[in-house]
Amino acid sequence: QVQLAESGGGSVQVGDSLRLSCTADKFTWCMGWFRQSPEKEREGVAAIAGTGPSTYYADSVKGRFVVSRDRAKNTLYLQMNNLQPDDTAIYYCAAFRGNCNGVGRSSEYSYWGQGTPVTVLE
Repeated sequence: QVQLAESGGGSVQVGDSLRLSCTADKFTWCMGWFRQSPEKEREGVAAIAGTGPSTYYADSVKGRFVVSRDRAKNTLYLQMNNLQPDDTAIYYCAAFRGNCNGVGRSSEYSYWGQGTPVTVLE
């Protein structure tokens, strides 16, 4: 079992930035960020491989969001820039013991955090 804990959510204005963090209690391989708003299904946002530099992004955030990890601290980050109202959602950290080939589907991830809310105000 892997415990994940997100932090860093909040309310911001359009165009602002936020950085989300997710701390794992042990090393995992593929880690990713998903988001869900009341009107939409859970959407994969970004993922990063356990080893090596590979990162993956949904088209909707490419060029604005950056996923990274500090392997020594078992911590995952999501730097979100130029935030827009459509980015408003609960953001979840997720992980599984395997190799990333893309952001993937939520069903591929075994471990989930409790979520942190992000609200982008117009």
